[in-house]
Amino acid sequence: MQGTPIWQTSRFDIDLARPRIMGIVNVTPDSFSDGGLHARTDLALRHCERLLQEGADILDIGGESTRPGAIAVSESEELARVLPVVRHALTLGVPVSVDTYKPAVMQAVLDLGVDIINDVWALRWRAPGSSWSGEDVVTGHARCGVCLMHMHGDPQTMQVSPMEGDVLLPVAEFLTKRCASLVERGVQASRICIDPGIGFGKTVVQNFSLLARQATLCDGGFAVLAGWSRKSSLGAVIGAAAKDRVVASAAAALLAVHNGARIVRVHDVPATVQALQVLAAMQRAVPQG
Repeated sequence: MQGTPIWQTSRFDIDLARPRIMGIVNVTPDSFSDGGLHARTDLALRHCERLLQEGADILDIGGESTRPGAIAVSESEELARVLPVVRHALTLGVPVSVDTYKPAVMQAVLDLGVDIINDVWALRWRAPGSSWSGEDVVTGHARCGVCLMHMHGDPQTMQVSPMEGDVLLPVAEFLTKRCASLVERGVQASRICIDPGIGFGKTVVQNFSLLARQATLCDGGFAVLAGWSRKSSLGAVIGAAAKDRVVASAAAALLAVHNGARIVRVHDVPATVQALQVLAAMQRAVPQG
């Protein structure tokens, strides 16, 4: 990114000179890693507060799992899950993101004051018979932030028929086009970040190839958000269940930041904080000039 990296959002201009940690709040019964742990509103509220105490900079609240094979939920069910948590999170003094692809959900949470829309469909999804998209919602908002993610296929099919060959160029081209579409409609580039979509229709080798060459995505001028936390590609390497991938997740977050990511989306905040503290100490020790 050129100049001072800032992610403009509804209430906050987030300084990305320091990498930021986005803490995951899954208000769902079926997420791949922690499904059901925070499905009750009271548990989700306490989890928000705990993530901030542990060092998270941003809260990302989701009411529908997008893990491989996940079953879609209705708009009304998603709203019933997320709205009480969003209302509380907005009182905590930090940027609040909502992980959703439904335009009506986006509009509802933005009307409450949410700062960021984090969309696995990159604002392309439309309800059957509707012409209204997430792009319409975001472009109609004065300054909300948005994260555009690359996904091959959809949650029901993406790992059944993943991408083939070298994925770097198609991922980069897709994200470039989606960013350009928003900018052409008047959305400031500083409102946009991009996510290569680790695990969303890619093989283990393809995911690690994206990590190794992530700098190419960073060269596009938009902040990169990396979501490696507890992903199955890490399990394939270390042979552990999702709940036992804490160290591997922190390592992947560290590598993502070292390779240019400015935001990491994680379940395990304390381990990530420590890993990034080590990286920062190394970077401070390098002689300047």
